[in-house]
Amino acid sequence: MSTSTTTAPPSTSPAVNSRARVIVASLIGTSIEFYDFYAYATAAVLVFPTLFFANADPTVALLSSFAVFGVAFIARPVGSIVFGHFGDRIGRKNTLIASLLTMGIGTFLIGCLPAATVPGWHVTAPTILVILRFAQGFGLGGEWSGAALLATENAPANKRAIYGTFPQLGAPIGFMIANGLFLILNLTMSAAAFASWGWRIPFLGSAILVIIGLYARFRLIETPAFTAVKEAGQVSKLPLGRVFRTSWRQVILGTFIMLATYTLFYLMTTFTLTYGTTASTAATAAKAAGKPFSAAAFVPGLGYTRTQFLLMLIVGVAFFGIFTLVSGPLAERFGRRKMLMAVTAGILVFGFLFVPLFSAGFAGAQGLLILGFILMGLTFGPMGAILPELFPANVRYTGSAISYNVSSILGAAVAPFIAVALWGAAHGSTVLVGVYLSAMALITLVALFLSRETRDVDYSANLS
Repeated sequence: MSTSTTTAPPSTSPAVNSRARVIVASLIGTSIEFYDFYAYATAAVLVFPTLFFANADPTVALLSSFAVFGVAFIARPVGSIVFGHFGDRIGRKNTLIASLLTMGIGTFLIGCLPAATVPGWHVTAPTILVILRFAQGFGLGGEWSGAALLATENAPANKRAIYGTFPQLGAPIGFMIANGLFLILNLTMSAAAFASWGWRIPFLGSAILVIIGLYARFRLIETPAFTAVKEAGQVSKLPLGRVFRTSWRQVILGTFIMLATYTLFYLMTTFTLTYGTTASTAATAAKAAGKPFSAAAFVPGLGYTRTQFLLMLIVGVAFFGIFTLVSGPLAERFGRRKMLMAVTAGILVFGFLFVPLFSAGFAGAQGLLILGFILMGLTFGPMGAILPELFPANVRYTGSAISYNVSSILGAAVAPFIAVALWGAAHGSTVLVGVYLSAMALITLVALFLSRETRDVDYSANLS
């Protein structure tokens, strides 16, 4: 792309992406990423159990829907290896474009998929849904890391953590767009119409966001760090082999540093929606309908309507966005490691508040969502800086992508599934769900304790 450097002397610094361009290109990609995933997560709770697993017991149908939700997380490490390879071989820009296209096409096609209740699609529809979820996860495997590198490798000195919050802000924005759209649809159409075709609109509408994202990314120029790697002749021929040969310890630490964040993230967005919208009279209704009943299959929830609880979630996510932005300056001032250790200790304590807050009526439930999303913003924001900073520039895309996405399996893919199982095992209490979150936070605390501070690493010249 042309720049305004034609009249500059030979010693002028290479052209770089403007701050506005970096913000838009990194933010739009992760906003689409989380929009896509929230759209599925919301549909997985609200309509997919009956559309694609209608012949199953209600709890089995819900667990099946969450299992398909987890398929994308299994695909993410595969995508991280493939897109990480090209991100460290050919550059950040083109790899980001390819990952966005892969993810966007998968999401759009989910909106075109017939339900399993359509004759001839009983087996085919769930099978294709699994394939499309895999495609979503495969594309996502390269999306986050590329966006984080785009932001931090273009950041001025002493502002990497601040710039690193740009892609992270896509999470609350994507949530707001996806769930806001579901909320509007829920308010403007009947339940029958929503279950029949209205649920497709968020998936089909993702095409608009993908087009905007592609436009922003085509206008980028390559990051200074990757340009320096090429000029030094240090481009890795096989980044995957090199990262495990030179940075295997950082891969392990990065994976577990992200663990508590992922677990909290999906408990707050997916499990709470299930718990909040499950009626406490489910067992009575099941008996009245003549369906089999067991305490493990039907457990009491809060009993809010979908509209009520989506509004409660949106209020909580507003705090998520605010504290994501707050986290950047804090991570610059106190260092990534020290700040994250304090926040992770807070997450550990928060796990023991599930029962008392969920038992305290509307104020308690809303307070739990707000507190959980505040912690989410504070822990998620610095990840855009700390994970890439763990790795040398010539394997940074691969290393940070593998850590981020392997952690997605350990902390996110199984989180809704385990939470529902623990909820049932405790006969309706969320005590075990909170203990599960606290245990994951403890593992992250150990990983942070074993890691080093990365605030002052030489980000561009650091090579393996």
